[in-house]
Order: sequence, then C-alpha cells, then structure tokens
Amino acid sequence: MTRTAHAAEHPLPQRNPAWWSDAVVYQIYPRSFADSDGDGLGDLGGILAHLDHLEALGVDVVWLSPVYPSPQDDNGYDISDYQGIDPAFGTLEQFDELLAQVHRRGMKLVMDLVVNHTSDEHPWFVESRSSKDNPKRDWYWWRPARPGMEPGQPGAEPTNWHSFFSGPTWELDEASGEYYLHLFARKQPDLNWENPEVRRAVHAMMRWWLDRGVDGFRMDVINLVSKDVDADGNLHDGPPLPGTPYGDGSASYMNGPRIHEFLQEMHREVFAGRDAQLLTVGEMPGVTLEEARLFTDPARGEVDMVFQFEHVSLDHGPGGRFDPHHLRLTDLKASFGRWQAGLADVGWNSLYWNNHDQPRVVSRFGDDSGEFRVRSATCLGTLLHLHRGTPYVYQGEELGMTNYPFTSVEEFRDIESLNHYRQAVQQGADSQAVLAGLREQSRDHARTPMQWDATEHAGFTTGTPWLPVNPNHDVVNAEAARADEGSVFHHYRRLVDLRHTVPAVAHGDFTMLLPDDERVYAFTRRLDEEELLVLCNVSGEQVRVELPDGWAGSELLLGNVAGDPADVAELRPWEARVHRRTTAGAA
Repeated sequence: MTRTAHAAEHPLPQRNPAWWSDAVVYQIYPRSFADSDGDGLGDLGGILAHLDHLEALGVDVVWLSPVYPSPQDDNGYDISDYQGIDPAFGTLEQFDELLAQVHRRGMKLVMDLVVNHTSDEHPWFVESRSSKDNPKRDWYWWRPARPGMEPGQPGAEPTNWHSFFSGPTWELDEASGEYYLHLFARKQPDLNWENPEVRRAVHAMMRWWLDRGVDGFRMDVINLVSKDVDADGNLHDGPPLPGTPYGDGSASYMNGPRIHEFLQEMHREVFAGRDAQLLTVGEMPGVTLEEARLFTDPARGEVDMVFQFEHVSLDHGPGGRFDPHHLRLTDLKASFGRWQAGLADVGWNSLYWNNHDQPRVVSRFGDDSGEFRVRSATCLGTLLHLHRGTPYVYQGEELGMTNYPFTSVEEFRDIESLNHYRQAVQQGADSQAVLAGLREQSRDHARTPMQWDATEHAGFTTGTPWLPVNPNHDVVNAEAARADEGSVFHHYRRLVDLRHTVPAVAHGDFTMLLPDDERVYAFTRRLDEEELLVLCNVSGEQVRVELPDGWAGSELLLGNVAGDPADVAELRPWEARVHRRTTAGAA
C-alpha cells in the first residue's frame, strides 16, 4: 500500500486545541424534526420532547436552523425579525427553555444566522423600499437600469449576475423605477454591508442572542456579504454564469475584497472577550482552500471553521447540481486529501455529508436499496468522522434515512427545485429529464419529516405533515434503531464516543493511502505513539487490500460488520474498520 505524495504526514500546529476540535455537531431542521401541536410543522416543543435522543447519541452541539419570524418563502432563511421566534415554531419563552434544557444536558446551542439578506417583509427593507430618500435606502443594493435602457426592458438589469435560485439577481421595483439585488429568491433582498450602519445593527443583534445564552452562530453564505464594488459604488458584470452554486469563487460577489475586514470587525465587535467557549462557522460557497486558511487562522480572528462545497459538487455534471453523475472515489480522495493537507498547520475542517441543502448521503453515495443500507450508511459515516475536523450530523443521518421517492414535480416544495424546473422547461429542456435531476439532488430529500417510529407519519405529527413522510419509515426509524445494537444509530454513537475518547481521532495527523483505488478509501491518523488505520470499502464487492507492514494482529477499535475479521486485509462489501497500534520506537 502506497501513501499519497501530497498527503504525507502533516504535523499539527503547536497550540492548545479549542474545545470544538473534538466535538460533534447535530443539525436540527425545526420544521421537519418533530411537531408538538399537530399542525404538521415541526416546532420548538417537538425539539424539547426529543432532546434525550441527542443526549443518547452523545453529540456536543445542537445547530438550529432558523426559527425567526419569516414569511417562509425559503423555509425561514428569509428573516423578517432577527430578535424573535416565528409563532409557527413557538415563543421566545420556549426558546429560552430549549436553551436551558440543552445546556442542562451538557450540550451547546448554535443559531443559524442569515445576514447576507433579509426577507422583503423585514422592517428594514420595508423602509428602504418606501422612497429613494429614506434613511434606510442604502441598507440594501438599489440600482437604476443600465445606462441607455428603460427599467423593465430585457437585459436592463444593473448587472448580468445569475441568482442561486435561477434567473437574474435583480428585481424591478415599479414604484421607484429601480432594481434591488437578491442573490437568492426575489423575496430575499441583499443587505448592503458597505454601509457601516448595517454592520452595527447586525452586530447588536448578534450580541443580543449571545447575551441570552446562545453559544455561537453558523453564518449562512457569509462570504457573499462583500460585493466587488468600485470607488464610485458601482457593481459590474461578472463571468458568463456568475453565481453558479458551488463554483470556483470567481463571481463578483464571492469572497469580495472586504470580506476579511468585515469578519474581523464582527469578531472584534461581537465575540472578543467571550469567544473561548463559542463556535463560529462560516458557510462559504465557492471558497477556495487558500481563502479558508485565512478565514480559519485563529490569529486573524475571523471564524472557527468554514463550510466548503467542493466535495458535495463532485457528482455535479456540466449543468450543475441537477445534472448529477456518478461520484469517482478518487475524486473524493483528492478533494478531502487537499483540505486535510491544506488545513493541517493552520485553520480547521468542517466534516459533513448531509445538511438541509443536500440529498441523503446513503442514497447519494451509498446503497439505499435495502441489503446494504445500514452497512453503506455506517461505512460512509466512518469514512467522514475519522478525518481531522469537526463532524456534523444532520437529523436522520444517524438513522440512515434515505431520499424520498418523488414521482412528480407537484410533490416538491423547495423553491430552488421549483424555480429550476420552471426555468429549464421554459428553455426547452425535457420535463422528465429535469424531474430526474430533482429526484437525485433536490433539497427536499433532506426536509422530509424525521422518522421517529413506525406509526402513521412516523411519529412526527398527529396532523398532516407539511412534506410527506418517507414510506420506509416502518423500517427506518429511531425507535427501531435505538433497540438494535447493529443499527446506524449505535454505530454513529460509537463514532462520537471514539472522537471523545481516542485523542488521535480529533488531533492526529492525516496520511492518505491508496490514492488511485476506486473502491477502498484508506488513511492513517497518528498522534504521538498511537496510530489508527481506517479502511472503508466503498463498494458492494469484496475487496482485498495491501496493508502497510505491522497492521496484522492490530487492535480492532471499531467495525460495522459483526465479529473480528478473519483476515485484516479482506474487506467485505461496504465494510469499514478502524484499527489501532502503538508505534513506540518507530521512525
């Protein structure tokens, strides 16, 4: 077995590790987690009723997707009031109780923060829209039509930027004759971070939540807040398809010229003096490894870690996420290997397969057909969690939840999916081909209700769920998983425990093995005299691997197939194992 040349052993920086370096984060998407009042929508009461599930899993941090007041055009990522709770989810008093219960169980709670844009129903935007001379007009990006063109003419938009949710990024306001910028849905106008009043208002709101006891923020698309604006305040056309999701960072609003300045200012104004026990995560589409090193360097005071999208775009075809193709394991190794190597001496990795924006990993990269669902889910979980970085578990991932079997476009609710379908069909694409892409990659796969038991609606609600429950909930559910020691749930519980109890998992160096193998993902982790060997057969075939010297007879720390292996070098379909040995005296 050979080692990769670029991923040879990477020493750790000499610094005291932060508390989150051996933590595991669990993301809750509130509207789909648990419904306590029978209206078909998840809520804070439902979360409170299921905190024991998270405690049993052993996670350290709960990341709560937005529960702020919102028109729900983008399921809460369009916020109309930053300092409240949407009545659909509960009350501020319930939130305080949730925060107290999370803390009582020894966990922390991180809020989702969406400050690149607001809802168009936020009072700030309502004022901004009211007149051209309103004091808040400059809190958002208002621009006239292109020179020589009339507002509303085709191509009169101020720039050629394309929205993440299809179509142009500019919406004409008929009353004023000007356009406002929205990188996402038209009801999500972008805040103008060039205006210091905007930044001060955002900082004050963040301090308000921290004073309430919140333990940090996951900051939505935070690297988009700095636009490439010239000295005269002008925005300019970008590449032919600016804003293509998960692109190369070349769009005029990705990683803009003042982004590091803005984040450093935020750190000084919000987190300084109390950041030792907080967690700040920046979601950053199009971020490069070089930029990530800067963003996450503790000496720079920006964010603790970034969410990057490179590995979850590897199965995207030329047409983007809704043009999927088969993932090549060697591409995944090259991507993960680069990020492990690049953040080895400074910064930190976020490790994730799933979140509210991604399809279910066992359907995407595993085998959800039945025979190997559990084994492929646990194999992929092992592969991810044994890397260096902070792992994130998305609700239902610990159960091996699968994609929903959507059959028609009418079943989808996600604005990104519906906008894509509408635009693609209008432009002449075959509707069935477009639907096939949605079936593979739609965000709605992550948003079907959490499967708690085998009863009607999976124990999620006593009413009618806002999205249908996956028909396989009679088999795939938390109640059954908790009762089965061989389930995905208990394997994830053991992965979390391994990170807490074996220092090399969180803090060891990383060395990629077998870089050219399309079936086996293998690597070592080493800290001082302790070395771990991770072997993952990412295929439905039995595979024999060439092991480095000294691993025969090593201790089996964790495996996803019952019993000790008869031959360490032999891997059964979707088998994953973690071996340990002591390297005292080794060179």
